[in-house]
Amino acid sequence: MNPYSKLVSDFARLVAEGKALPLGGFPPLPQPTPATDAPTALFFAPHPDDETILGGLALRLLREAKWNVIDIAITLGSIKERKVGRWQELRNACHFLGLGLELTAPDGLDNVRPATRAHDAVAWSRMVGIIAALLEKHRPKVIFFPHELDWNSTHVGVHFLVLDALRAARDVQCHLIETEFWGQMQTPNLMVEYSADVVADLMAATSFHVGEVRRNPYHVLFPAWLMDNVRRGAELVGGQGGAAPAFLFAQLFRLRRWAGSQVESCFAGGRFLPASENPADLFKL
Repeated sequence: MNPYSKLVSDFARLVAEGKALPLGGFPPLPQPTPATDAPTALFFAPHPDDETILGGLALRLLREAKWNVIDIAITLGSIKERKVGRWQELRNACHFLGLGLELTAPDGLDNVRPATRAHDAVAWSRMVGIIAALLEKHRPKVIFFPHELDWNSTHVGVHFLVLDALRAARDVQCHLIETEFWGQMQTPNLMVEYSADVVADLMAATSFHVGEVRRNPYHVLFPAWLMDNVRRGAELVGGQGGAAPAFLFAQLFRLRRWAGSQVESCFAGGRFLPASENPADLFKL
């Protein structure tokens, strides 16, 4: 008898059970109280649900370091009829986790894509100004945004929008955390471990995006993706042939620094951040 048959069957059973769990509607989680002088992290989300799928490190900063963490909703998706619903789902998800939330425009921005940057300078300049104003308003210590090869045109567009806004903003210096979802990074340099509690809370928060997960219950597959990140990150971050850390769940990022006029490296090689370490230590580099 194949000794792995039960293990695979158990995985399949758990996924099926997960698809039957309730979506959203849970009471808010306990909220930490940031200090009055706490640093700010801005999470530039291409779509509603990116703040939960990709926001584990931001959530750890909120909880463990008591930072102010604000989700900046760049768009509300491209389907006009869904924008009101997606905004409400996003508000519910952020309220559940305790994230701050700001919207870039009443209906979000539209056409945040490389094609707009290349062919509509007026529209692109207007959007750059909006993001630059947010950077100047909040003076964040850390910002999150997608990497330049994240496949989805809006994710890639947000990457270049944020970088252009950094160039346009006055006197802004911060750490950059580039995220991945649709397209894998070739050069991540940071793997962050998540506890089972953090993973469960991110899954529950993602389930508030009811209209999205009903058509594709990707929130249920979230742990499997995090587990695969440990496999990839062991060598992509730790070095080819390196030993895997004893992580079960993790996400990969690229950590660099904006020095006021250009992107700079923070450290050589890669770094693992276990769940036992305060994530604020990353930004003392």
